[in-house]
Amino acid sequence: MDVYAAGLLWVGGAAVIAAVLAYLIRRYGEDQGRPDNNEAAGQVFTIVGGLHAVLVAFVLIALFDAVNAADESSYKEADGLVAATWASDALSKETGDEVRALSRAYAITVINEEWPKLREGVDFESTGWSQLDRIRKVVAEAPADNEWQVDRKAEAANQLWQVYEARQSRLDTAGGGVSTVVWFVLVVGSFLAIGLPLLFGGPLMRTHVVIVATLAATITLLLYATYQLQNPYGGGAELGPEAFQAAVERFG
Repeated sequence: MDVYAAGLLWVGGAAVIAAVLAYLIRRYGEDQGRPDNNEAAGQVFTIVGGLHAVLVAFVLIALFDAVNAADESSYKEADGLVAATWASDALSKETGDEVRALSRAYAITVINEEWPKLREGVDFESTGWSQLDRIRKVVAEAPADNEWQVDRKAEAANQLWQVYEARQSRLDTAGGGVSTVVWFVLVVGSFLAIGLPLLFGGPLMRTHVVIVATLAATITLLLYATYQLQNPYGGGAELGPEAFQAAVERFG
């Protein structure tokens, strides 16, 4: 199902359930003393709702930053691979051709083997590390006969180290997400934040029902966004391997 359609179903379903509960409580519940609950319940709701809003905002901001960092890391990894290849071209034709072929194979491995696993959010084994290690050995063993080649060799090694770092960051980001404890706090806090307004009173039932339904829809929307942004490579974010596809095109 489309992510937006699923989101509408979750948000709409939560709003309907909350509206039904609010209606039933107002219709069949005890009305005596209900308006007097507004002040007491309102004070508690201010604390619970405020703390819950801060937690949700903190989690969402962290997830947005993680998505942006994952996107930047993938381009840094692919660009570093291209830069290392260009630097290796100055060492010798044999070294340049071998590094280019190995770099292209590495990029294809990331696209075809690693990215689907990243999208699924599962652990996997890949030949990517061994391919990078092979590129490093080719650069390290390449002869450098003059100062220019020594500089290019150092540049290639430096770029490969940045590729290593960016790759590790990419893999760590895919294994992140929201912990079980944080999800527990978010879900329980959401129920508390929605449940407290059910104690409120007022002269108009329909106004109370609309308020509770709107609150439930808003909280559900934020939780759904949190769920979709857990994995930068899947769900609502779904970053693609465009950086590595562009690198493959550069390698020819």
